Amino acid sequence: MKNRYDSRPIGIFDSGVGGLTVLKELLDAFPHEHFIYLGDTARVPYGAKSARTVERYTIQVADFLIRRNVKGLVAACNTASALGIGALRAHCDTPVLGVIQPGCQQAMVSINDKHSHIGVIGTRSTIASGAYPNTLALLEPQLKVSSLACPLFVPLVEEGWLDHDATIMIVEQNLAPFIKNPVDVLILGCTHYPVLKPVIGKILGKKTKLIDSAEAVAESLGKLFNNVIRPAKKGEQQKVEFYVTDVADRFQEVAGRFLQGLAVDSVDMVDL
Repeated sequence: MKNRYDSRPIGIFDSGVGGLTVLKELLDAFPHEHFIYLGDTARVPYGAKSARTVERYTIQVADFLIRRNVKGLVAACNTASALGIGALRAHCDTPVLGVIQPGCQQAMVSINDKHSHIGVIGTRSTIASGAYPNTLALLEPQLKVSSLACPLFVPLVEEGWLDHDATIMIVEQNLAPFIKNPVDVLILGCTHYPVLKPVIGKILGKKTKLIDSAEAVAESLGKLFNNVIRPAKKGEQQKVEFYVTDVADRFQEVAGRFLQGLAVDSVDMVDL
C-alpha cells in the first residue's frame, strides 16, 4: 500500500531575510512542496535580544504559521534555534526543526578525527548561548571548539557588499583568530553568512571546510517528514508564500541576493 503524503505546507521563519538561504536549499531539495516563509522584519535582529525575548518572538511567529495549518516548522534562524526552540517545542505539537543540530551533524561528517578543531561564527546571542559547542560536545566530547561573534557580517550581506574592499577587510579582521590558528571546519552559524562563503573561503583557504547549515537542514527535513513529502505532479508549479512584519519592499529587494535570482513577486505584511 502506498504511503499517503501530507499536502499541508511547511512553515519557515526567521527574524528577517537570513532564513531565505535555508528556503533556497529547501526549494531545490523539495521542488513540489508548498512553503510559507515569515520574516519578522519589524523586530530584527534577534541576535541582539535577550533569551526571554527571543523565546516570546519565536512562539509568536510560529503561531502565525501554525494558524495556516503547516505540517512542520523550520526555525531558519540560529538565534531562535539556540534560544527559543525548546520553548517552542513545549508550546506546540507541530514538528520543529532548527538549524543547529543539522549543522553540527554535518560538521561531524567533515572532520578527520575526534580531536579536530571546529570553529563557529554567529551573532552575539548565538555565540553567547553556547548552543553549538554544547551540541558538538554531546556528539564528540574530545573536539576542540572555538567560537567567534561576527555581528558586522549581517549588515554587509543585507547591503549587498559581497565583494567590496571593506567587506574583505572586515571579514579578515573578524576571522583573524582562525587565520592565526586555523580550524579544520568552520560552521557558519548565522543564515546570512552563507552569502559570504566565497569571501570567507578565500580568506581561510581550502584546508578549512565551510559548513552551511542550510544545506544540512534540507537533508534533515527529508528525514523528519520521511514519507509525507509532497510527490511530483505533472505540470504543477512550486508554491511559496512570503510574509513579513515590516517593510515588504525592502524584503523583496534583499531577497533576490539570498534566493540567487528567484523572483519574489509578492510579499504580504502582517501583524503578530
